[in-house]
Amino acid sequence: MIAVALRPDNDLRGKRSGRPGVYDELMDRPGFGEHLRRWRRIRRLSQMDLAAAADVSERHISFLETGRAQPSREMVLRLAQALAMPLRERNPMLEAAGFAAMYRARSWDDPDLEAAMRSVRTVLAAHMPHPALALDRRYDVVESNAAATVLLRTLLPQAQTPPLNVIRATLHPEGLAPHIVNFADWRADVLMRLGEQAQRTGDPELAALHREVAAYPMPAGAAVPDITHRGVRPDVILPLELRVGGAVLRFITTLTVFGSPHDIVLNELAIETFFAADDPTARFLRETIAGSVTGLPGEPPAPTRRAGRTQAATQADGGDTCGEISPATLPQETDP
Repeated sequence: MIAVALRPDNDLRGKRSGRPGVYDELMDRPGFGEHLRRWRRIRRLSQMDLAAAADVSERHISFLETGRAQPSREMVLRLAQALAMPLRERNPMLEAAGFAAMYRARSWDDPDLEAAMRSVRTVLAAHMPHPALALDRRYDVVESNAAATVLLRTLLPQAQTPPLNVIRATLHPEGLAPHIVNFADWRADVLMRLGEQAQRTGDPELAALHREVAAYPMPAGAAVPDITHRGVRPDVILPLELRVGGAVLRFITTLTVFGSPHDIVLNELAIETFFAADDPTARFLRETIAGSVTGLPGEPPAPTRRAGRTQAATQADGGDTCGEISPATLPQETDP
C-alpha cells in the first residue's frame, strides 16, 4: 500500500488551512431535489401542477424532491423546460444530478459570439438617430449607439467609468432622476418590472439591485404616486419623459431578445430601443442628435464592448465623433 501524505494546505476538508476544501464545497452544494423544490416554489406550482406540465406522475416528482429517485439527463432537461428556468440555472441542476453542464457563458469578445454581436451592432446602428442600448442581465450597458451616447454625455457628464448600470443611473437622485419629468410614475414602473424579473429568474443579484434602488431617496419635488385613487389611465403606454435643456423629450421603449440562444450571456442580453412618442421629440432626434454626431446620415461609429459608452464617447476631446448637445441647439420647451 502506498501512503500519500497530504500537506496541510491541501487538506480536502479545508480545516487545517482555514479555507474550504473540495469535500466541504461538495457537501455545501444543494442536491437535485433541493434545486427542483426551490424552482417549483419560485414558479408557485404544486407537485401536481409540475407533474402535469412535465408529463410525469406526481409520485415521481415527490420521489425526485426527496431523493428517493434519481433523474435521467433527459428528465432534468424536461423539468427545467417545464419550469421555464433560465439557462444559467440549468447547469447547476444538471451538475447536482451528476451530469455535465450543458450551457456555456462565453466572454463578450469570444469569437463564437462574433456573428451574434455583429447583429446587435447592426440593430443599434439602424436605430439611429433614436437611442438604443444593449444590456446584460444586471442592466449594465454592453453596447450603445451614438444617439444614446450623446444623450448620456449631456445628462450624465460625471458617468465616465464603465460599465454604466441603467437602473442605478435612472433612479439615483444624482443620476437621471432629476431630468425625468414623470419620475414618480417611471420609478414605480421600473421597480415593478425589476422585482418581477428578480422573482422570475431567482437571481440574487437582481434582488439585491432591487433592494438597493428601492431605497434611493426621491429627488426634490418628486413624490411616490398614490395609485389607490387613480382612475382609468388615458395613455396606452407609459412614456419616459426626459427634460433636456429647454425641451421635454417623450420616449416609448421596447426590449428585444435573441430567439433560441444556447449561450448564457446571449440568453440574458436584451436590446432596449427608444422611439419618439411625439413629433417634437422626433424632430429633436433628427435635427439635434444627428447634428451632434459627425458622419450622419450614415452609419454611426461602432460601439465598444462592455464600455457603457461608445468608443467615440471615450476618445479624447480632439478626436470625438460623438459630442454633447450644445445648449444653443436645444429647442424651447413645448407641451407634449
